[in-house]
Amino acid sequence: MKRLGYYNGAYGPLEEMMVPMNDRVSWFGDGVYDAGPCRNYHIFALDEHVDRFFRNAAALQIEMPVSKEELKDTLNRLVHELDTGNLFVYYQVTRGTDVRKHAFTEGPGNLWITMNPAEIADGHVPIRLVTTEDTRFFHCNIKTLNLIPSVMAAQKAELAGCQEAVFYRPGGRVTECAHSNVHILSGGVLYTAPTDNLILPGIARAHLLRACEALEIPYREEAFSLTELFDADEVIVTSSSNLCLRAEQIDGRSVGGKDPALYERLRKYLLEEFYKASGE
Repeated sequence: MKRLGYYNGAYGPLEEMMVPMNDRVSWFGDGVYDAGPCRNYHIFALDEHVDRFFRNAAALQIEMPVSKEELKDTLNRLVHELDTGNLFVYYQVTRGTDVRKHAFTEGPGNLWITMNPAEIADGHVPIRLVTTEDTRFFHCNIKTLNLIPSVMAAQKAELAGCQEAVFYRPGGRVTECAHSNVHILSGGVLYTAPTDNLILPGIARAHLLRACEALEIPYREEAFSLTELFDADEVIVTSSSNLCLRAEQIDGRSVGGKDPALYERLRKYLLEEFYKASGE
């Protein structure tokens, strides 16, 4: 099977799967999701992703239809249905199935899973970014399915020939990217936005900070500005699908490139961790 789809226990080729129109995702985007890479049929950082998935569902009072262990068992079983073990594994839970009404639907939610062939970037090739004002609501720390601002920001980046868009708040505070976290290296220190309600606490972000600890690279979890972003020695973008990338351009201006050795230490550590977890 090339691509897999799953819905409440039924699964098959993604293109053939059907879901009820009355799933609340159709009306309200009422749900949460998580996702991560799989290499050699080993799903990377699965415990961390599943913990965050359940934590986000609890924050919205969504009743999970399975336990954590049942979900992990299902995901580990389904990856072996694919023709390749290098995949992007995505899963979401919606609040349930009911006629359209704003009040919560009672009972367990609906579990969706998709699996598509994918490779992560090795971080050697730098990327280009654009900035865009962060107009999202104040629940950015929850991976809800309401992603219209992120979709519009990602489209802005696409049209500009860039790979990501960096959000900033009024006043110039940098928060995160459309579907990544963003960090800077300055004076040998890594700066990353604090995990308040304005950013998603990324799993890759957590691994980056652990890499700093292992490599004895100082880091600070504190907000930084657009000015500091443009003036940084290096601009680093992390996500579950691309563990460590550096930016060479933002809004058409050259950035970074001033501390490639420190970036390379982080990139190499994170890639080696990923490959080791995949059995290589």
